[in-house]
Amino acid sequence: MTAFSSSGRGRNRLAALTCVALAAGSLVASGATGAEPGTAQASSHREAPLISGQPQYDNTDVYAFVSPDKPDTTTILANFLPFQEPAGGPNFYKFGDDAQYDVHIDSDGDAQGDLIFRWTFEDQVKNGNTFLFNTGPVTSLDDPDLNITQTYDIELLKLKKQRVVSRTQIADDVPVAPSNVGKASMPNYQTLRDQAVHQLPSGATTFAGQADDPFFLDLRVFDLLYGANLSEVGNDTLKGYNINTIALQVPTAHIRQSKKQPIVGIWSTTQRKGANGHFSQVSRLGMPLVNEVVIPVKDKDKFNASDPWNDGDFLDFVQKPELPKLIEAIYKIKAPAEPRADLVSVFLTGVDKLNQPPHVRPAEMLRLNTSIPPSSHPKRLGVLDGDNAGFPNGRRLSDDVLDIALQVVEGELLGQKNDLGDAVNENDAKFGKSFPYVALPTSGSRGPLAKVNDTKGSSLLKGGAVVAASSGDDSFNTTLIASAVAAGVGVLLVALGLSWWRMRRRMPNYR
Repeated sequence: MTAFSSSGRGRNRLAALTCVALAAGSLVASGATGAEPGTAQASSHREAPLISGQPQYDNTDVYAFVSPDKPDTTTILANFLPFQEPAGGPNFYKFGDDAQYDVHIDSDGDAQGDLIFRWTFEDQVKNGNTFLFNTGPVTSLDDPDLNITQTYDIELLKLKKQRVVSRTQIADDVPVAPSNVGKASMPNYQTLRDQAVHQLPSGATTFAGQADDPFFLDLRVFDLLYGANLSEVGNDTLKGYNINTIALQVPTAHIRQSKKQPIVGIWSTTQRKGANGHFSQVSRLGMPLVNEVVIPVKDKDKFNASDPWNDGDFLDFVQKPELPKLIEAIYKIKAPAEPRADLVSVFLTGVDKLNQPPHVRPAEMLRLNTSIPPSSHPKRLGVLDGDNAGFPNGRRLSDDVLDIALQVVEGELLGQKNDLGDAVNENDAKFGKSFPYVALPTSGSRGPLAKVNDTKGSSLLKGGAVVAASSGDDSFNTTLIASAVAAGVGVLLVALGLSWWRMRRRMPNYR
């Protein structure tokens, strides 16, 4: 019994030494400063309890604007699958093949969809006997080395009184732009992006694929509203993360009621197929930040499954919002008087003489006045700064919706002037000047490369890379050197542990 216990303690100590040695290297490596993206604790991208566990179907943002380079068209973007770590393989990011991704158009303000553009996706796998997403460098969307691909169809549904009266397939087997695996796998990702943009016979243009997440903001608002002392602002939480985007640029005349009634309402939903073969709506999004910071926890899942026609159920949360009360409690900024008719116009009806359709039924959706031409010099605060082509008249990629919403909720439209904001005023990646406008996704290989010791023919996998390529990033060099030293110490500790254990075994009284 004694011998057994002694042997067990020896094995435990050896295991402990091994764990300490391995942990030493990983701990030093994880201490690198400026590593992005980091772990996000909360987000407007995870707005409701159920959908936060189903990211493939999670609609994070909707954008709608008159196309700046084609002002006779309207561009609509809807994003899904948030917080994509660029190097997150080998199972990279794809749309659900058991889902319907819908963009709804209300052309008369009655809170009922008149048109639905519906995307459905299909998976293809060339070689199921490899774990690889791609088996060599990918130079085109039909490259045989791109092992896992997706294609999609688009169907146009026309409705009357919330019933489908016609269906037309407007796109068939269009290829999806894949996840940006890295520089070795996809040496020219721009080529893949360009090949994923397709002109349709209807005059529309379509795109689906990975992109840099265009939403820019500091999400530490959820940490007692920026740390309870405004010390935690100015960090773009979504910097370095990617998103899956569907985009459609359509002739404006195809979605508006008429030139005399040019205001359209736009929102997006996701339906997921259940075990019974039926589809159920699991996500809904129009105006940003509504379900996130207006709707309470008990009703968030209900909102995601609801239709704009029933938004009267949530009216009280808009008229008596929680956020201004929290700001007053923490920062002593007086909350505007209730009920908030100004918020009803911004979030539910559209603003009078700007983007409010006649005979409007209050409902949460983006409302875009398509007769207002795009601005040659867009202002990030949109309508608040005199730029009527911006949010809340639709939503452009460059609109700083968090600052706008924060200032409005604190009474900007009621004469309570303020300049509140999160100190993140633009996206980390530059947007494109033509469709689909979103920035290219961050590459899975986005850091400086390590040098190889040419004289010995060693490689990074053999532990020979201890000096980074010249990039001016001293922290990266220091991290590599420290990691190598820590690994060496770990090996030494393991060797000492093994020697001690063997020596103990040779002792007469060991057993």
